[in-house]
Amino acid sequence: MIKLVVATEDKAVQQAKNLISQVQQTDEANRSNLLELVETMLIYKFVNKSQQELEAMFGLTDWRQTKFYQEVKEETKQEIKEEIREETKLDTIPRLLKFGLSIEQIAEALELDVEQVRQTIEKQGEEGIGSN
Repeated sequence: MIKLVVATEDKAVQQAKNLISQVQQTDEANRSNLLELVETMLIYKFVNKSQQELEAMFGLTDWRQTKFYQEVKEETKQEIKEEIREETKLDTIPRLLKFGLSIEQIAEALELDVEQVRQTIEKQGEEGIGSN
């Protein structure tokens, strides 16, 4: 495994194939953990390759089962949820202004910084001017 880490990309391909072959011959109890370790190493070693390219190069098809993949997937979900939550808050600002709330009240209600609310109002005002 250490040879795989320090090898050039060209040599790493063959070393990874050999390592995967060795791992697949180990007992079932260790195989999945070792295979997951090798897959994670390949992800970091070949950062410029897509999942499909790595699958084709090494014959590995169960990336979605690795802990690494599951963690990245969960982090991505959380980031997307947070972005949507933030966008929803910012989209709500004009409506709250129409109801007569102050910038400070809006910031408090949406749990945003006052400056963030001001910038959003300014940005939306500029967009409104440009679209007329």
